[in-house]
Amino acid sequence: MHITHPKNITTRPIINVLTRMKSNGLADSTIKYVGKMLNRLQQYSDLDKSEQIKQYIANLHISNGYKNQLLFAYSQYTEYYKIKWQTTKYHRKAKMIRIPTTEQINMLIANSGRIMIVKLTLSKETGLRPIEVCNLKVKDIDLQQKTVYPTTAKHGAPRVLKLSNSLTEIFKAYIIRNNLNPTDELFKGNSEMYGQHFRIHRNQLAKKLQKPELRTIRLYDFRHYYATRLYAKTKDILYVMQQMGHKNIMNTLKYTQLLKVNEEEEYTCKVATNIKEIQDLI
Repeated sequence: MHITHPKNITTRPIINVLTRMKSNGLADSTIKYVGKMLNRLQQYSDLDKSEQIKQYIANLHISNGYKNQLLFAYSQYTEYYKIKWQTTKYHRKAKMIRIPTTEQINMLIANSGRIMIVKLTLSKETGLRPIEVCNLKVKDIDLQQKTVYPTTAKHGAPRVLKLSNSLTEIFKAYIIRNNLNPTDELFKGNSEMYGQHFRIHRNQLAKKLQKPELRTIRLYDFRHYYATRLYAKTKDILYVMQQMGHKNIMNTLKYTQLLKVNEEEEYTCKVATNIKEIQDLI
């Protein structure tokens, strides 16, 4: 479908909308994304004409999830400028999450650059969201206790996550090598750059190894991999919920639908702290 750029659009400033979002405490990543969405809508429609916006979004050949994101961004504009309109919502089609194999995850990590190896290993071991990885400060890593205290994104529950001995040593060397102070950011760049660099690396590796299936693996799949492996080991959905930083267990239940994989069985030792837990273990 060919779309022509509308003429004589007199849209009011988008920056005012973003400034109010900032004052309301919304995350910088959300504000940046809304700005990106509004700029896209403004290219082909008049933001002050809600029916035109709705029609433009309806005609786009994109996923319903992305259409809802565009509508969310536009709702920020209409709310700020007090434009009355009847919003809609597109139903997202249920789709099973495809979990990468351990071999694929390790392959992507092993063939990465030095800093990407650290980030991807952290994503694999802790299930941190990409934005949580990029928001880490040096003080969030406890080298003595071998733990990480992330600032949970998406208004999730706070949590502390365990690091392996090998990753702890990698962090120790990384911090010393880069002469980082406790308040310094652990990594440079935002989650958008992290994702972009990952996709470039992934696609290059898929071409090099002649493995086109690698191109289907998303950065967020490292988080899904962590959650499914954790549930497979513990069979404890509440523990997985806590480790993932979910506040709604419905977000965690999807990880109970696991596909069988031919991997060596792993076990997690759980310690009982009261009579009820002892009975459950027995």
